[in-house]
Amino acid sequence: MHGQRGWVGLIALLIALVIVGLLSQKLLKQMGLFSEDRVTTKAGPRGPAGIGAVPLDVTGVTPTPGNAIERAKGLESTLQQQSQDMGQRIDAQTK
Repeated sequence: MHGQRGWVGLIALLIALVIVGLLSQKLLKQMGLFSEDRVTTKAGPRGPAGIGAVPLDVTGVTPTPGNAIERAKGLESTLQQQSQDMGQRIDAQTK
């Protein structure tokens, strides 16, 4: 029994690591930093257009960014554009 104590401790650490991993994954999903539905792209055949090139699908819906930082940057640019538009409207009304 004395020689088996190392294995028991190793298995206990492994179980604790799995539990911490599952809890951190759940927390990251709640914060919006981890998403299962992220858009992944696969590399297609390379070469000049027309020779084995895959045509672009322009009819599809634009995928939303899965990363919270990308979403925040998009929101920031939208707010900056709206504030510029509002400033132009205010300037136009004061003239």
